[in-house]
Amino acid sequence: MGKKPFIKNYRGYEAETCGSCEKKCNFEDSFVWRYIQCKLLLKGIHIPDMLNMTRTITINPQWSSWHDFLISLPERMDSEGEYVYGGERNLIKNFTAPDGTIVVVKRYHRPRFVNKLVYSWGIRQPKGERAFRFAALLNGRHVETPTPVAYIEDRQCTILHESYLITLRCPYPHLMYEMGEAAPAVYRPMAKALAAFTAKMHDAQILHRDYSPGNILWQQDADGHYQFAIVDINRMYFGPVSMTLGCSNFARLWGPKVFIILTVKEYAKLRGFDPDESVNIALKARRRFWTHFQKRHKVKFPLEL
Repeated sequence: MGKKPFIKNYRGYEAETCGSCEKKCNFEDSFVWRYIQCKLLLKGIHIPDMLNMTRTITINPQWSSWHDFLISLPERMDSEGEYVYGGERNLIKNFTAPDGTIVVVKRYHRPRFVNKLVYSWGIRQPKGERAFRFAALLNGRHVETPTPVAYIEDRQCTILHESYLITLRCPYPHLMYEMGEAAPAVYRPMAKALAAFTAKMHDAQILHRDYSPGNILWQQDADGHYQFAIVDINRMYFGPVSMTLGCSNFARLWGPKVFIILTVKEYAKLRGFDPDESVNIALKARRRFWTHFQKRHKVKFPLEL
């Protein structure tokens, strides 16, 4: 019989157990370095420690006393913490800090192939690093987003392996998904409030490139005023927001068509745009996005185009 292949399938599938190091060597997870290391180990040649994993952490000075707690979180992600969201890509969990504060930890999916090099060689900042840096910019311009606590990177021979963003937990319990089948009594006041929040953000020269229901958190205070915060902020644009760019930003929102129209009209009024032209821009962008989306995914609310 022929010799068993060292790797069954390098495209994300588990490899054969290496007889020398007894590790499951996944080509995709650790790029070419682990593969080379194991092949040489089988021949009795040991690679120096330069291929070992290194961890770096950037901490918001306000929480520097949490260093030991924060640096331990990557090892605890799979077995501890309160599950919030996650699948094949990102994983989000809540953890309790030493003083009882709840923090949210997001582990970003491991970059693959070209992106692994793009992020590792500084061609583009990793998603978590961007989100950590952008949060300070947003808070400085009075746009609410969860306060950044720390950013962690694991690298192997300078190649990015995994990254983690830690923030304080946002207290707002609602997401914009609730507008999917909302009644007029619910979406009419929301349209006015959301338009004001978005106009304020755009006037501050901030635009969220993934302005979707899951990335907008909200609540009503005791006086009935709406409060908003945005999350998943690694994809942001900082600069002048034109009428076309601003109105198109509403394309991904859930809700009845009339909710979108009311929101855009109020937004146009606040920013000094022509209301009818603004609505036409927004609805055109909305049709384009959802027509493409429903070819690949199931739409989970009554869609009106």
